[in-house]
Amino acid sequence: MPVALLAFGATAIASVFFESLLVRWSADRRPYTGAWTVALGLFALASAAFAVGASTGWDQGSFRAFYLFGAIVNVPWLALGTVYLLAPRAGLAARSAVLLFTGLATGAVLMAPIDGPLPSNAIPEGRDVFDAFPRILAAAGSGLGALVVFGGALWSAWRHFSRRDRNPRRTAANGLIALGTLVLSVGGVLEGVLGGADEAFATTLTAGIAIIYAGFRVALPRSNFGSSRPL
Repeated sequence: MPVALLAFGATAIASVFFESLLVRWSADRRPYTGAWTVALGLFALASAAFAVGASTGWDQGSFRAFYLFGAIVNVPWLALGTVYLLAPRAGLAARSAVLLFTGLATGAVLMAPIDGPLPSNAIPEGRDVFDAFPRILAAAGSGLGALVVFGGALWSAWRHFSRRDRNPRRTAANGLIALGTLVLSVGGVLEGVLGGADEAFATTLTAGIAIIYAGFRVALPRSNFGSSRPL
């Protein structure tokens, strides 16, 4: 299947999920719902940049958007939702850190020089395009964000099985979000190791977003729509 078609499919799915989560957040105003809404919006923007690059050829604008929204800032916002869900008292400090990081990353990616021409038939590699600073931000944002998401899933599982938390829904939600994050990470690794494996990346992107959204839906059951009662 053409990569561009897969990329547009991922964009459509991420956009529908974002709209659904935005409606939920407008009703419940829970901090973790808001953080996850931002994360889904960033996934949609990254997917859209991917679709543009895959269909018309990569230029500086599409690659900067794809790298910023897809490789740097989306996982930290996903992790912020985990922090709000599991440790609400730490949420304010975590939000300030994520906002600061997002602003820093945005400035760094917009101002970073791009070395050489961008490939027209494959996703450009950050190491071939940017200098060290944007790539350090990508490693820090994705790495630390994923660590928080995976740690939250493990902590939820431990509390559930040790009977300190009798909420299996919260455990399942964090597990699905962690699984989706892992699927997205596998796609990035495949792209970096194999090179030119854009179809595999697009497929794992769609699957990862779908699994993450399933985790959101588990955390925010339909029966509680609009309710102020915490999970």
